[in-house]
Amino acid sequence: MTDRRLAIDAWESLFRAQHEVFGDISQDFHEDTLNQAEYDVLLTVTRADDMTARLRDVTANMLISQPSVSRLVDRMVSRGLIDKCADPEDGRGALVKATDAGASLFRKLASAHGRVIAERMSLLSDDELTQLRDLTLKLRKHRPEC
Repeated sequence: MTDRRLAIDAWESLFRAQHEVFGDISQDFHEDTLNQAEYDVLLTVTRADDMTARLRDVTANMLISQPSVSRLVDRMVSRGLIDKCADPEDGRGALVKATDAGASLFRKLASAHGRVIAERMSLLSDDELTQLRDLTLKLRKHRPEC
């Protein structure tokens, strides 16, 4: 059985580290270019084949509710960052595709953002980064039984 106090200490440390690192790197985003949520949408979309993703896949990668993602996507369509159309394979679904302007803006910001992340994370060795990635994936995959 896991030591309860150690588990709480580890959780608090992980939570505080995430909060502090996120605070540092969130300075890369500005409302006049891309905000964090728009960046996350374009991250999912630009990684997909033909820079097109199902809206449900975008929603699954976001940390906000489905209605909030739908509103965000609609705002991004009006800004010319993505296009949205019906999914021919799912009559209830939609596809979103990065426009040239959206993909270009994303690539520009992603390059700078990647440098900031790499600089912030350079405190850790490659082995430590691998271990951190593997441990956080393990935490994310575990679902406690009810």
